[in-house]
Amino acid sequence: MTKDLIIKNIGLLKNHTSINYGIKTKTEAFTEKLFYTLFDTNANLEESINELEILFKDISVIACNKPEDLCDSVWEKFVAKLPEVLEKLNQDANFILENDPASNNIDEVYLAYPGFYAIAIYRLSHELYKLDMLLFSRLMSEYAHRITGTDIHAGASIASPFFIDHATGIVIGETTVIEKYVKIYQGVTLGALSVSKDMKNEKRHPTVEEHVCIYANATILGGETTIGKNSIVGGNSWVTRSTPENSIVLNTTTTDVKIKEKEDR
Repeated sequence: MTKDLIIKNIGLLKNHTSINYGIKTKTEAFTEKLFYTLFDTNANLEESINELEILFKDISVIACNKPEDLCDSVWEKFVAKLPEVLEKLNQDANFILENDPASNNIDEVYLAYPGFYAIAIYRLSHELYKLDMLLFSRLMSEYAHRITGTDIHAGASIASPFFIDHATGIVIGETTVIEKYVKIYQGVTLGALSVSKDMKNEKRHPTVEEHVCIYANATILGGETTIGKNSIVGGNSWVTRSTPENSIVLNTTTTDVKIKEKEDR
C-alpha cells in the first residue's frame, strides 16, 4: 500500500468525528493554573483570574454545546463558585492533617498529597458538571486520574470534609453519594453492578453515610447499597447490599501463620 493510499484511508476513517485534540492539553493547562491560583500564596489573584477566564472561554468554544450567549455566561457562574469550593477544600485539607499521623503540616497536605489533589480537581470539575459542561469536567477528571491514579467522576456527590489516603487505584462512580467525615484508602471501588445504557439517569453507585471508614481494596457496588454511618468496611471486602449504622464489615478469608521447625544440621 502506497503512502498516498494510507493517508487517504486514514482520512476517510477520521471523517466520522470532529475531534479537536487541543482541548485536552488546554484543559490540563487550565487545571494546573486553577490549582495554582487557589493555593499558591504568591499568585496574583486578579491576574490569574483573568488568565483563567481566557483559557476557560477558549476551551468553551469547543466544549460548550449551548447557544453562544449561554456559553459566555458559564464562566461567570463557575468563577462565582470558587470561594465556596476553596472553603470546602480547606476543610478537606484540615481533615487530612487531623487524621493522618504521617502528615507533618498543612503545607505538606496541599503540596504533596495525591488524595488532596484528586479531591480538589473533583470539587472543581463537579461545578462544571453541574453547569452541563460535561466534556470539560470529564477532561479535568481524567487529568487528575492520570496524575494521581484516582478516578472520581465529576458527577459524584461528595460532602466536605473528606479524606483519601494514598489515593492510588480508587474509583468513585458518577452517582455515588458520600456524606461528611468519610475516610477511604487505596484501591477502594464505589461502583455499579452490571448495568445497561438505559440506566444512565438512574442511581447506579452506592451511598456512604457520615463517619464511615473504608479500608484498602474494598469494593462496594450498587445504587441501592448504603453503608450506614459510623461503620467500618474492612480491606478486600465485597459489599453489594446495605449495612446498618455502626457495622463492621470484614472479609472472612483468613491467613494462617506457622513457625517453621528448625532443621537438624
